[in-house]
Amino acid sequence: MNLLPFGKLAAHRPRTFVPQHLDLGDWPQIAPLFDQLERRAAEANSVAALERWLLDWSELNAALDEESSRRYIAMTCHTDNADAEKAYLHFVEHVEPQLKPRQFALEKIYVAHPQFNHLPKARFEVFNRDVKNHVALFRPENVALETEDAKLCQQYQKLIGAQTVNFRGEEKTLVQMGRYLEEPDRALRQEAWELVAKRRLQDADKCEEIFDELVKLRAQIAENAGFKNYRDFMFRKMGRFDYTPADCEKFHDAIEKEIVPAVREIQQDRQRQLKLEKLRPWDLAVDPHNRAPLKPFAAVGEMVSRTQKVFNHLDPELAAGFQQMQDLKLLDLDNRKGKAPGGYQSTLSEARVPFIFMNAIGVQRDVETILHEAGHAFHAQATRDEDLYAYRGAPIEFCEVASMSMELLGNEFLEEFYPTTEANRARKTNLEGIIGFFPWMAVVDGFQHWVHTHPGHTSAERKAAYLQLMDRFGGDVDYSGYEEARAYSWHRQLHIFLYPFYYVEYGIAQLGALQVWANSRRDKVKALADYKKALALGGSRPLPELFSAAGCKFEFDAATIRPLIQLAGNELRKL
Repeated sequence: MNLLPFGKLAAHRPRTFVPQHLDLGDWPQIAPLFDQLERRAAEANSVAALERWLLDWSELNAALDEESSRRYIAMTCHTDNADAEKAYLHFVEHVEPQLKPRQFALEKIYVAHPQFNHLPKARFEVFNRDVKNHVALFRPENVALETEDAKLCQQYQKLIGAQTVNFRGEEKTLVQMGRYLEEPDRALRQEAWELVAKRRLQDADKCEEIFDELVKLRAQIAENAGFKNYRDFMFRKMGRFDYTPADCEKFHDAIEKEIVPAVREIQQDRQRQLKLEKLRPWDLAVDPHNRAPLKPFAAVGEMVSRTQKVFNHLDPELAAGFQQMQDLKLLDLDNRKGKAPGGYQSTLSEARVPFIFMNAIGVQRDVETILHEAGHAFHAQATRDEDLYAYRGAPIEFCEVASMSMELLGNEFLEEFYPTTEANRARKTNLEGIIGFFPWMAVVDGFQHWVHTHPGHTSAERKAAYLQLMDRFGGDVDYSGYEEARAYSWHRQLHIFLYPFYYVEYGIAQLGALQVWANSRRDKVKALADYKKALALGGSRPLPELFSAAGCKFEFDAATIRPLIQLAGNELRKL
């Protein structure tokens, strides 16, 4: 039974090393390929031979990565399907733990290889730096712990994916309930918000239990690798060679100084326009003039066709890329019960094509999400002809420039979804969302810094630390009577559970995207050409060079933030 929207996909390059009909979920069939690579490394007595060996290793990595992605996609599309869950967990429990030590063995062989230092430096500088980093961090005893981590993360996804409420006689997912927060009827909004908040709190203890286990596991992983805490371990593991935890803390300070006042100003305008004494949590998504919610489309197919038209206006090459995704059925976009929350783009690494997953319900946020994930997809398509597997992906900080820039560039053509007045309203919503995102990013990032540098903390101490951050960055929203919902609101942020420390990248990248947008205001053709040129580099250059290729500065201090927030503010006043 095929649980994927797409079927068998042809490899972008025919396999020359991995057998065509190998079962990539069966470790005894995979292991001999690693044996071959280990043996052949000793025979690679020239630079050309070592480069050929690297390409065969890349081919194996891509095939395994695609197998993992297919199982993950099936599981997230059908969290309530036992076969999909079993297949995913089989790979996590029986393939990945075997894979990690064998990959480590090849990495050790590679960095010690006599030809290692003779490879062309410009070509292999970043790859070699990253492999040396992996070798330095790998600990065999962490393999089992990382498997337990993945299983706990899957428990969290299953827990959240099963959350539904009964609203006025109908079962709704929590994602579907989001549309009611845009309704002009305030009593309706409050009813919807309270129902969702109450439902989330029913699972609060279970979320806390899962997270307590994750924190303990992650602290042990860091200790095993010789780090005093998990934060410092993760900065190294994630290859953050170009910034430090101290830089992140300065970023938080700059957000507090430059952006929080802008958010408070937006909130005060909203409160005044809605004629409210205080803003409550159910007042944040409704149109401040009490107009009916924006309805960009009625059905998912309509969203896809209108998005295609946006890309047709923007760039023929990007438009062709999005059309290819439709032709190959590489989209699963509708919200339904049993589907994991959120949205993502996953690359099928052997076919070298992108897949987009999201939960569309017919709101403006869906338009932003499809543009965002399409940006990631365009990044994957731009690197299709790069044969070194590691270079087909870029650092997350730049991957998110690809996606966030596409939101802003695509916004120019929102008339494909709305009349001009409503398109401007959508643009305003998007820009306000970008400004409002930075303080939440600082909360999520700051919270993770605190959690993973305070080993042995209690749930109560964690709650207090989170609330302190919410007080610092949370703006002027009154949660009176809903203090518990506020205190555990981080449970909905899946990155904290699934992708620890993966969130500040969004803030860094958003500054890059705002710079791409600012460049586009001056010269559309050059800004888009620079954007595409940078995407095509994949991960082959260090992070500051990727930003530079896109016409951006890799800086996230107050001096960089100020003019970008001023530009966004000026644009908001026009809209």
